[in-house]
Amino acid sequence: MELGAFSVSLSVKDIQASKAFYEKLGFTPFGGDEAQHWLMMKNGDTVLGLFQGMFDSNVLTFNPGWDSNAERVDGFSDVRAIQQHLKTQGITLKDETDPNGSGPGFISLVDPDGNGILIDQHTE
Repeated sequence: MELGAFSVSLSVKDIQASKAFYEKLGFTPFGGDEAQHWLMMKNGDTVLGLFQGMFDSNVLTFNPGWDSNAERVDGFSDVRAIQQHLKTQGITLKDETDPNGSGPGFISLVDPDGNGILIDQHTE
């Protein structure tokens, strides 16, 4: 099972202040929309998502079908297959996607320590 590109989605109070801070650490914006209060930033292969007012807490994010540049990859594990695998492992999902659907979809779960995990597929 391949979970795809990994990033940390940070719940921030002020998108502009957070952007300026992470730029000082060498991150550069490569996606998102600051006017809509979300921005993707990158330093090498490390990806951070800055989200103002979208999440209650920080979230570990995986994107099936994408590499670390948000470019499509071939031969990835579809989010519905990941969902089915996790359910057979006895993992409770917080949010599920339509198991009969196709293309984009997401699931979410919480690890034993309360950390949120989002598996968010944007591609077909």
